Amino acid sequence: MKELSTNTLAGLGTAPVALPEAAHLALPEKVLQFGTGVLLRGLPDYLIDKANRQGIFNGRIVVVKSTDGGDITAFTRQDGLYTLCIRGIEDGQQIEENVVSSAISRVLSAKSQWAEVLRFAQSPDLAVVISNTTEVGIQLVADDIRRTPPQSFPGKLLAVLYARWQAFGGDPTKGLVIVPTELIPDNGRKLEAILLELAHRNELEAEFIDWLETANTCCNSLVDRIVPGRPDAAMQAALEAELGYNDDLLTMSEVYRLWAIEGDDHVRQVLAFEQADKGVVVQPDIQQFRELKLRMLNGAHTLSCGLAFLSGFDTVRAAMEDEALSRFITHLMQDNLRAGIPYPVAEAVSREFGHQVLDRFRNPYIEHRWLGITLNYSAKLQMRAVATLVHYFERHRQVPQCAAVGFAAYLLFMRGTHEQDHTWYGELNGQAYPIQDEKAAYFADLWQRLDAAELTNTVLRNQSLWSHDLTTLPGFAAQVAGQLQLMLDQGVYATVVSHVGAQVSA
Repeated sequence: MKELSTNTLAGLGTAPVALPEAAHLALPEKVLQFGTGVLLRGLPDYLIDKANRQGIFNGRIVVVKSTDGGDITAFTRQDGLYTLCIRGIEDGQQIEENVVSSAISRVLSAKSQWAEVLRFAQSPDLAVVISNTTEVGIQLVADDIRRTPPQSFPGKLLAVLYARWQAFGGDPTKGLVIVPTELIPDNGRKLEAILLELAHRNELEAEFIDWLETANTCCNSLVDRIVPGRPDAAMQAALEAELGYNDDLLTMSEVYRLWAIEGDDHVRQVLAFEQADKGVVVQPDIQQFRELKLRMLNGAHTLSCGLAFLSGFDTVRAAMEDEALSRFITHLMQDNLRAGIPYPVAEAVSREFGHQVLDRFRNPYIEHRWLGITLNYSAKLQMRAVATLVHYFERHRQVPQCAAVGFAAYLLFMRGTHEQDHTWYGELNGQAYPIQDEKAAYFADLWQRLDAAELTNTVLRNQSLWSHDLTTLPGFAAQVAGQLQLMLDQGVYATVVSHVGAQVSA
C-alpha cells in the first residue's frame, strides 16, 4: 500500500478524505511552531489548514522539534502531510470526517538544525509563533541564548526573536504574535515575563528589550480538544484500508474544538484563521471559557468519577449509555454546576456549553477511563468544585443535591483498605483499585476510626483540603453524610438510581 506524501496525493482522488490542493502546498511559511505533539496537529494546525482551504490565512507552519525524544523521519517521508480522523457527536449527530492536513511545511530538529531555525526567524513572511511544550516548558531556567540551541523553550524563543530584531534593524512592524497553548493559566503573560527576565540575564541591548516588549504580543490562550492521537493497531489498519494509503502520522480527534485567544484587533488581524471556524475565538478576555471548562466539564468529571467507577462503569461513554448515570451527570452539570459558576456567564452560553460537553461525554470513539480521572482526586475537587459549591449556596440558599451525592462517592472511593509499595488501595466487588491521591493515608486512618457522619464532618471542615469550612454551608454536611450512609447500606449504583428517581419526581 502506498504511503501518504505529496507524490501520492494525485492517486487518492477517490479516497474518503478531504485532500489539499496543489496551491495549498505552495503557500508561504507564516508560522513557527514549537512542538510536534498530537494536540497541536489536532487543533491549531487543523484550524490553520481549514483556513487555508477557504483562502483566508494562506500560510503554512515550520515546526521545531525541541526535545530529543522521538524523531522527525515520518514528517520528512510524508512531506509534513498527515490525516486527521475526526470522530464524535455534535448536536446529537454522529460525525465522521477525514482530512489530509497540509498546514505543516517542514519539521526542523532544534538539536541538529538550529541554524535553519534562526534563518527562518529572519523571514519577512513569519508572523505567528505557536507552542505546546507541556506545562513545564514555560519555566524560567538559567539559559544562554547563544547556545546551539538554547536549553529551554523560552531560551529558544528569545534567540529567535533576537535574531529577528537583528535582521530587521529593530523594525517595529516585524514583531510577532506569540500564542502558547500550554495548559497553565495566563500562559502568555507568564511566557512574556520569562522572556524579559532572560533578556536581562543575557545582558541583551536595551533597544532589543524595548522592541521585545512593544513590537511583540504574547497572548493568553486556552485550548480544548481531546486528541487521543494514533489509534490502536486494529483501528489503524482498518482506517488505512478504507483510505487506501499508509500514514504513520494518522491522528484521531473528537469533533469539539476550542482555541480561545486573548487579543485585540491587531491580534485578530494577524490570526486571520479565526474567521474559518467557530472554534477559534479572539477577544480581549477569555476568562469565561476557562471558567466554563473548569467548572462544568472538569467539575462534572471530578464529581462523577468516583460515583461512576464505584457503580461499575469503567469509561465515561459507558456511564453515559446508562439511563441513571446519564441523567445524574446531566442534572449535575445543568442544575448544579452551571448554576454555581463564580463568574458572570450568560445563561444561554453556559447551557449551550453544557450540551456540548454532554455530546463529548457520549463520544463512542473516546475511551476516557473514570479511574484515570480520579488521579489527584482531592486536589481536583478543591480546584474544580469548591468555589462552584460556595457560589451555588450564595445564590440559591439550598444544597446542590447532585454535588452532594458526588461528594459522598468521593469519600467512599477514598476508603483505603491496604497499602502496597507506597500506594493505598480500595476494594470494589473484591477487586483492588489504586487510590492515587496524596491524602490517601489520611482517609485510610479516618475510615478506620469514624462512622460515616463523623468522617463526613471531619473531612468537610478540613480547611487545609478545601481552603473553606464546608460544614458552614447549610445542610451540605448532613446531605453528604446521608448519601454516604445510603451507599454503604444499599450500594452506590442503587443510590444513584434512587436519587435520580427522586429528582425526576420532584
